[in-house]
Formats: sequence, structure tokens, C-alpha cells
Amino acid sequence: MDNLFSHAAPDSPEPAAADGLDPIVYTVVVPGAVARAFVGFTEHTHLWWPLEDRGVYGPGSYVEFEENLIMETSDDGRTAVWGSIDDWQPPLSFHASWYPGTSAVWSTELRVSFRAVDGGTEVRLVHTGWEGAEDPAGTRADYEAGWPAVLDRFVRFMGGAESA
Repeated sequence: MDNLFSHAAPDSPEPAAADGLDPIVYTVVVPGAVARAFVGFTEHTHLWWPLEDRGVYGPGSYVEFEENLIMETSDDGRTAVWGSIDDWQPPLSFHASWYPGTSAVWSTELRVSFRAVDGGTEVRLVHTGWEGAEDPAGTRADYEAGWPAVLDRFVRFMGGAESA
């Protein structure tokens, strides 16, 4: 039986933006197998995520995928939920409502997919749903500027070269 929460295949065209703001699509290639890339992304996030400028609590906190949540825990035990996972397809993809530092009321949508390519695994991030953000255009601009640095950090963690 197909997963009831399955979304379109990773090669499907992106949905049209209901709010006039295009999705952010960012793709990187990391060395190694798909399963290794998925584990690196989802189980070792605390080792590569740039918490110094892309976290709620900053350096010293810990990011993890815990059951159906993506969360950050500060060094003094406070927690911030970054997102709720509603489609988990290891090692191929996950989809989450994404709202780090805000409330689920102001969520966007994040899908990360993994597929084998020559030279390793392609990691494709699609960030959409800007109409769900409190400031749609501002939120999109922030993520458009931020995702390349975040994913370049993942590439380096996985043993790849930083993009130019």
C-alpha cells in the first residue's frame, strides 16, 4: 500500500506559488550513497548545522530529528521546535512544516530529497508555502540567502567540496 502522506516524486515540477513567491530550490551533491547522505542530514544535524547564525539558541545548542519533530535544545535545556515532519521516507526524502524560532501558525513547507547520481548523492531542498509565513517576502528572502550556506556546510561535513 502506498504511504497516505506521499507527495509527488522528486523529479515532478514544482507547484505554482499561490502567493506569487516562487519556491526556493537548492541542489547539492555529496559523496557517498543515498542512505549515508540521509543519515548525515537527519541523524548528525547537530554536527554540521550553523547554529551560530541559523539557530534559535546559538552555539552550544543541539539540533535533532526526534520522532516527528525537528528541534533545537539549548545548553540549559530549553527547546524550540523547528518543524513537524509529516512525510518520512528514509532514505529518499522527508517533508516538514518549517517554523524555526516562530510558531506553527507561521509555518512554511520544506521537502528534502536524496537520489543517487554520478559522484554520490544529490540532495535537493525545496522550500515553499511562503503564504504561511508572517512576512512572506521577507521570510523567503532570508531563506534564499541562508540555504546555500547551510547546505554548503552539509557538503563539507559529508566530505565534499564547498560550492564556488
